[in-house]
Amino acid sequence: MLTVSVKWQKEVFQKVEIDTSQPPFLFKCQLYDLTGVPPERQKIMLKGGLLKDDADWATVGVKEGQKLMMMGTADEIVKAPEKGPVFMEDLPEEEQVVSVGHTAGLFNLGNTCYMNSTIQCLHSVPELKSALVNYPSEKRNDLDQTSHMLTAATRELFNELDRSVKSVAPMQFWMVLRKKYPQFGQLHNGTFMQQDAEECWTQLLYTLSQSLRSPSENLDTTKELFGIELVSRIHCQESGEESSETESVYSLKCHISQEVNHLHEGLKHGLKSELEKASPSLGRSAVYLKESRINALPRYLTVQFVRFFWKRESNQKAKILRKVDYPLELDIYDFCSDDLRKKLEAPRQILRDEEGKKLGLKANEKNSGSKDNDVKMTDAEGSSNRRGESSNATSEESGSSDKESQLTGIYDLVAVLTHKGRSADSGHYVAWVKQENGKWIEYDDDNPIPQREEDITKLSGGGDWHMAYICMYKARAIRM
Repeated sequence: MLTVSVKWQKEVFQKVEIDTSQPPFLFKCQLYDLTGVPPERQKIMLKGGLLKDDADWATVGVKEGQKLMMMGTADEIVKAPEKGPVFMEDLPEEEQVVSVGHTAGLFNLGNTCYMNSTIQCLHSVPELKSALVNYPSEKRNDLDQTSHMLTAATRELFNELDRSVKSVAPMQFWMVLRKKYPQFGQLHNGTFMQQDAEECWTQLLYTLSQSLRSPSENLDTTKELFGIELVSRIHCQESGEESSETESVYSLKCHISQEVNHLHEGLKHGLKSELEKASPSLGRSAVYLKESRINALPRYLTVQFVRFFWKRESNQKAKILRKVDYPLELDIYDFCSDDLRKKLEAPRQILRDEEGKKLGLKANEKNSGSKDNDVKMTDAEGSSNRRGESSNATSEESGSSDKESQLTGIYDLVAVLTHKGRSADSGHYVAWVKQENGKWIEYDDDNPIPQREEDITKLSGGGDWHMAYICMYKARAIRM
């Protein structure tokens, strides 16, 4: 690690650190934070020419305490006129974010699109942002230091995305992510390798599940938001042995085969599996069939399309390109256990009656009559109409209010993480996220692009274009 000073215009920035194990592009991102000059506009003068993004620090010859000179123009916000109309460019940056209708993009720091797309999807969950805002600065005794650092870095990055209308360089988050999970720091020919976005998503949620937990209050925010409880029947046809188990997962798997054309079919396959283990009655290994059902639902349901498998010939993860359609509205009632189905019946009937009223239909008197004395209706939370308008649950509500909110088993699509390419460890990842105003934005690293809702479900595969790898759905709920 070297320390240098950088002169830009009339300013001199002292003790700027250079991590010589990282490419010079990261150093330029640091200077962008200090000066507001985007990396592509920076000209850093060195002996023998300009500093290139992919130069080798060992051959550049920068020395400890050296004074570097940088040229380049910073982004400017137009000053408001003394009189006359106020344009968006004249507003404070926080107000510009509101006017634009979407949050900032993220600079690619060198094959970090897997990380950027993961962050953009999770950043769209307001309840997660609220939990991070309340996350204490001091580490809990039962939490390791790197988990605390990654959670704090996630909080700061989320805050920066909400405040900024310009693209953000997630350098601090990336450095801590690599410290916590060294596999994301793998190098090939001196450059950082592309990584699997699903692995990044899973590891980040695991860390947040550790840090956003309060054992004293019996509170597990990450599990409440994303946790899916599965109850499984494990049966051996050969011996007749049968057992059951309960587990908590953060995503459902959509398995893809020649018979799978739709998400529902893939989820059905994903809830069945075969495993080989020792049979006590047979005294040897036997094949068991595991059939799972959902026993408890999350606020946000994550579905992973199992598109990658290990190909021995090429020694890498190969991709299944088959087209698998997925809906904007997902009903997972058919995948629930009998106990959960019974709990869902009343909320689902109320939701149907409310949606029927909006369409001018008469409510089902047979079902609603017996419930009128016990149930008080309010808006169906998260229920979206054709224009994308929605009534969302407020994250500031108390725990007692949350208990009155009942899930229905019906979910609305709010984010899609796609992959373009033939391998999980190459290609390009992009996030497609539904905003609070109902509009969709494609986050291609630092380039947010508005998209039409009808185009979102076209990311279903069948070619070399972007195809859904992870879908995130938000629960529709009613107050009872």
